[in-house]
Amino acid sequence: MDIKRIYSELLDVQLSVDALRERVDELGIYSNSIQEKNGSILFLVRSDNGKRLVVLKEGPVFDSFEGEELIKGGVKICPLNEANSKVLRTLFPYTAPSSHSEHPITIGLGDRLGLASVGHIRLVKDYPVFPILAQQSIRELNLTDRTYNDVLNSASWAVFQEGYTKGFGADGDHLKTPEEVDMALDKGYTMLTLDCSEHIDNDIPDDSPSDIRSKYNALSREIRERLEEKYLGKTFDITDDYSISFSLDDLMKVVLVYIDAIDFTIEIYNRHIKSLNRPIDFEMSIDETLTSTSPEAHYFVAKELIDGGVEITSLAPRFCGEFQKGIDYIGDIDQFTNEFTAHFAIAEHFDYKISVHSGSDKFSIFPIIGDVTQGRYHLKTAGTNWLEAMKVVAINEPDLYREIHEFALENLNEAKAYYQIGADTDNIPSLDTLSDEELPALFDNPDSRQVIHITYGLILQAKDEDGSYVFRDRLYGIWNRYEDDYADLLIEHIGKHLESLQIDKS
Repeated sequence: MDIKRIYSELLDVQLSVDALRERVDELGIYSNSIQEKNGSILFLVRSDNGKRLVVLKEGPVFDSFEGEELIKGGVKICPLNEANSKVLRTLFPYTAPSSHSEHPITIGLGDRLGLASVGHIRLVKDYPVFPILAQQSIRELNLTDRTYNDVLNSASWAVFQEGYTKGFGADGDHLKTPEEVDMALDKGYTMLTLDCSEHIDNDIPDDSPSDIRSKYNALSREIRERLEEKYLGKTFDITDDYSISFSLDDLMKVVLVYIDAIDFTIEIYNRHIKSLNRPIDFEMSIDETLTSTSPEAHYFVAKELIDGGVEITSLAPRFCGEFQKGIDYIGDIDQFTNEFTAHFAIAEHFDYKISVHSGSDKFSIFPIIGDVTQGRYHLKTAGTNWLEAMKVVAINEPDLYREIHEFALENLNEAKAYYQIGADTDNIPSLDTLSDEELPALFDNPDSRQVIHITYGLILQAKDEDGSYVFRDRLYGIWNRYEDDYADLLIEHIGKHLESLQIDKS
């Protein structure tokens, strides 16, 4: 749709909101975005070059947005750029992220493409779930060639488009350095997930008892005496029928594995977060490790953080089993149930949420999470949205999907440098044997799902010799054209997550 022609020829600047609602199809308007503010009317429209903001009627709101005036003082067409995003969040506070600490169920719905939030909003608006719409790690930013501004702005415009006023969060996910923390805070993010993996000693569980004692004795006498006085010979009651205690061997291992991560977290919190004059949902992540977090280790880490003055909103342990990307949980369900129950009890004891990372498609354990927590947890999903976007391509542009699928297989080893998966390409049917109508079924194949899942960055950044994108521009064209189809797939798939978690509609 040519916005300039449509509005120059058809638009009477005296149109009311009601009159606009009668012409949404003709004018390409997103009907839920129509708003009146200080004498002006604003709404989003579809255009040949992507979405645009239209502002009608001269006044302070009209003047505050950057854009092209089609009719002097009457019609302005505005790009969804950084400057206009900031104005939007000022004029309509519900388009700015907020804290989720008062909401029992929070779900991180990471949107790697900047296109998924529309579907997420259409789903969660009917559920008692607080969505973290803006959620990306630095790794994902690098692989998608986006910035934290891009991620937050996309979420804000989606919220405005859908007229969603219940609130959403923005998570600087898996931050590892003080500089990354400051960047996320500077961009207005309301949640910080501190990834402590580089400060966790994964070698300790495999060390001999003598090596462990030697490393432990190398710690200062002050640290050892403080911790031994605090933990040895004591029983810590978690619930009426569950308690934790430490032997010296247990304590030495836990201290050596996590003490640096604890010190790092306390320093980050005290230097960068504690003095802020706005609420921050602070999560410590210890899930990116080679061995699972024992309940004793979880208790030790939490107690040390809290005693160190850290206000925890959520904590992400490394649970038993495997949480591989894009597929169901791999592991002993009974063991997970028992250990997750203990982890949740510890979180409740200290009054923060238990956080489950890599939560996409873990359908076999979702009922356990719902039952055990009785509806108080944080769950992170992300890659599933990319897979549904690629399913849109397989359904509507099968020739392009075939190109991308072959590219993903050819470049799989490079992608494995970023993600660990167990996919066996021998289990993926050859494309030569599949009709176009059969391509979407590849997304029911766990091995195929994982291959497409972890190659997203390579697919989006692939370039020809002349520097032009091989796939990216064509993909975004398809996703914009089939926006509602993509939203419908997300509603169905993420809706299955909420169903399995036993979340009833409001």
